[in-house]
Amino acid sequence: MKKILGISGSPRKPGNCEIMLKAVARNVPEELELRLLRLADFDLRPCKGCYRCLFKEKRCILKDDIYQIIDALAWADAIILAVPTYFLGANAMLKLLLDRGLCFYGHIEKLWGKPSIGIGIAGIAGKEGSTLLGIERFQRVMLADVKRALMVYGALPGEVFMNPENRDTAAALGRALFQPAPAPAPEEPDCPLCGSHTFRFLGGNQVRCMLCSNDGTIDLAAGTPVFTIAGSGHDLFLKEDDALEHENWLVGMKERYLANKEALKKITKAYRKDGTWIKPEPQA
Repeated sequence: MKKILGISGSPRKPGNCEIMLKAVARNVPEELELRLLRLADFDLRPCKGCYRCLFKEKRCILKDDIYQIIDALAWADAIILAVPTYFLGANAMLKLLLDRGLCFYGHIEKLWGKPSIGIGIAGIAGKEGSTLLGIERFQRVMLADVKRALMVYGALPGEVFMNPENRDTAAALGRALFQPAPAPAPEEPDCPLCGSHTFRFLGGNQVRCMLCSNDGTIDLAAGTPVFTIAGSGHDLFLKEDDALEHENWLVGMKERYLANKEALKKITKAYRKDGTWIKPEPQA
């Protein structure tokens, strides 16, 4: 029996994200157990950037629910994620979880390579902003085997399935979850390294993939864009060894800090007294 974790990035109960998760799961051909996780239900605090989760017991110092979520990810054989668009980007709960990604490094062997489907939902077609990129980023940070990542549209709770094409999409995604990822369609050119569809144009024919952050070129001679992207030698999540190498690089920051501690303190001290901080007022 396959174990599937459905993650909703929406606070709505039930909303388009929740029913899309369940519709995809209904169409998985294998016998399965479905567990659901709504990010808004969990206490997730902002990362403090202290790096302590990379050392000793590899546990975050924040006393919140991050390890409940990591345990759920480790339990699953596959992940389905659905996230709504809020102001041209994925709901902030997804980024809050992503910012705690250093905690994932202590669990690489339990997380690596799980099949994943990512679905972004926006109320207006073409107004999703960076939502799809946020979903792809989550799939990579959680070390998944990315099967699909795409957008569908619907604003009101349940409206996503007033469009029959979205029901067909959910069915196709369910069938694809445990199948090999399809070859990219020629009309939808993507990064040959990570599969992302989002690029920054740097001038001339130079481009940068906004997911794996590698540079390359675009060629329009054939009428359809063709991207040639080269690895940088420090690619975060393309292979399991990449993730382990990045973990070692992060751990090495401690020695780098100690070697430069006095010079760094001198720089930061020079700016310590500038300005006046606004502090939150007590609630009435």
